[in-house]
Amino acid sequence: MRTYQGSIITKTPITPSGPYQCGAASGVWTIDQMVGWQKAGLWPTAGNSFVGAIAIFALGNAPSASTTRDKYTFSGCVVSSGAAASAASRSGAAAGNATVGIFALGYVCGLSTTRNKYTYSGCVSASATAASAASYAGSAAGNATVGIFALGYVCGVGASTTRDKYTYSGDTNGTATAASAASYRGSAAGNSTVGIFALGLAPSYSTTRDKYTYSNCVVSSGAAASVASEYGSAAGNSTVGIFALGLAPCLSTTRNKYTYSGCVSASATAASAASFAGAAAGNSTVGIFALGSVSYNPSTTRDKYTYSGCVVSSGAASSAASQYGSAASNGTTGVNV
Repeated sequence: MRTYQGSIITKTPITPSGPYQCGAASGVWTIDQMVGWQKAGLWPTAGNSFVGAIAIFALGNAPSASTTRDKYTFSGCVVSSGAAASAASRSGAAAGNATVGIFALGYVCGLSTTRNKYTYSGCVSASATAASAASYAGSAAGNATVGIFALGYVCGVGASTTRDKYTYSGDTNGTATAASAASYRGSAAGNSTVGIFALGLAPSYSTTRDKYTYSNCVVSSGAAASVASEYGSAAGNSTVGIFALGLAPCLSTTRNKYTYSGCVSASATAASAASFAGAAAGNSTVGIFALGSVSYNPSTTRDKYTYSGCVVSSGAASSAASQYGSAASNGTTGVNV
């Protein structure tokens, strides 16, 4: 029986989700196996609590395609330099776990397959496994194990239903279940079980959201947005996702609160300014929303959305006015740790 991880007979190897106490190691393990996973930093450890400490924002157009990334430290709302992207780009997408963020660069002198792996410890940016097709204006969400990337607009195809599954362990890119409709310029957020994808332009402004269940890669209907829109952004915790609708069809302050339990979409506290083409990331307490284009011009404005009480306040401004960015954070309890 020791041939199988956790003594569980399965085609899919079991991997512990540590090192934090909110992780899991399903099954029965030998001491040698436990020690091996401890050395790898993946064994859940009592007393090792975690709340995401930083978010990485790829600025996008600032004012043209840029390699600039900001590091947003939630404690104190401090902005500093993050490791630069490998190429100037815009209209990308990002997802990650507690250790790394995977950034699909998007438009890099044309549609691109390039992805960067951002290791939060040490702020190192390196190559990641490429996308299955050159694309831009996609969206992404994931859990501790995988990131699901909706490619968006694919070279030679246009608006696409294609999604890639990026497995962090091994940096493997595979096929994910397709979207319910060809689309791009969407947004996504989720918890450890599901990702909610707002399709965006499909083929016109859309209220459609897909629910992607990670355990069996099943796509079903999610609760619709309150208004048809595109170029939004989203962040959330284990309970709710906050979706900034973006263009609906004019610049909008509208945000929806998506409660994963029951798949309910309701009103959320509005943004501080009408905007689109922003980016968002957060931890279990707050979501940081870079507004992007305000009055159709790049902006440095970021809002801090406190999930408890649904309060919007000022977040630390970005290092440069920008739009068409992307963002990932190093973990939200119950989402990706």
